[in-house]
Amino acid sequence: MPTARAGDGAGIYYEAWGRRDRAPLLLIPGLTADLRIWACQRMVFGRRYRCIALDNRGSGRSDKPPGPYSLAQMADDALAVLDAEEVEAAHILGYSMGSFAAADLALVQPGRVRSLLLAGTTCRHHEWRRELLMSWVDVAQTRGVPAMVRRASRWLLGPAGQRFGLAINLLWPLLLSQPAHAFAAQVEALLELSDEAAAGLAAIAVPTLVLAGAADRLTPPADAEEVAGLIPGSSLAIISGAGHGLMVEAAPDFNAAVLAFLARDSLTSEASVLLAQDSPERIAT
Repeated sequence: MPTARAGDGAGIYYEAWGRRDRAPLLLIPGLTADLRIWACQRMVFGRRYRCIALDNRGSGRSDKPPGPYSLAQMADDALAVLDAEEVEAAHILGYSMGSFAAADLALVQPGRVRSLLLAGTTCRHHEWRRELLMSWVDVAQTRGVPAMVRRASRWLLGPAGQRFGLAINLLWPLLLSQPAHAFAAQVEALLELSDEAAAGLAAIAVPTLVLAGAADRLTPPADAEEVAGLIPGSSLAIISGAGHGLMVEAAPDFNAAVLAFLARDSLTSEASVLLAQDSPERIAT
């Protein structure tokens, strides 16, 4: 099993597939989930890119050391995976918690990032979201992760995902596989977001796409619009009918938006045009 070694010695599990002769695309999952969250993207992206997906520390087959964890640490973990694969620079797609690590990587190591894609993201935590996340930690620690997942599910899926079984069948085993201490440590990292972090997004200087589900309750479209407004020249894609699990619930539209952006903005000349724009561009989906 391919494993990168993080700076503190933690093992970060990852998988690589697709076209090794094409540009690298690194995928970073969100809270509790592991790289299996990208099941609906695996073949589609693999036909066009050299794909590398990791399990965040605390999830999947990566090590689950005691907390605290930090977003900077998770960004370093992603960098360790790129180093293990001898990749100098990659397109970075981060989902939910993974989007914060991806943004941190673009800020501290911009030369390693060809473009940035942030899905299900935000740049600050409203008080209601802080309270919600802490309530999930309390349930996980006192009643177990399955009880927490049952409570969280309505925040993770939009109406379509709740009506049809595919999203539930895929997401449920991913969320149940994490021990309570690792979940709490990941939430602690998430809660690092602050107004200072939001202000720092203005320094991101790589082509960026922000994606959101139109029916996302956990990180609503307004949060994505704020992020896109802070990153110079960024684009914004709102995926109709999708909730927070947009890459599963609306995989065809999500995949199309990602691939259209990568095809357009991987070229230097087009990236220069994008960065010269003054306001976010909305991509139709």
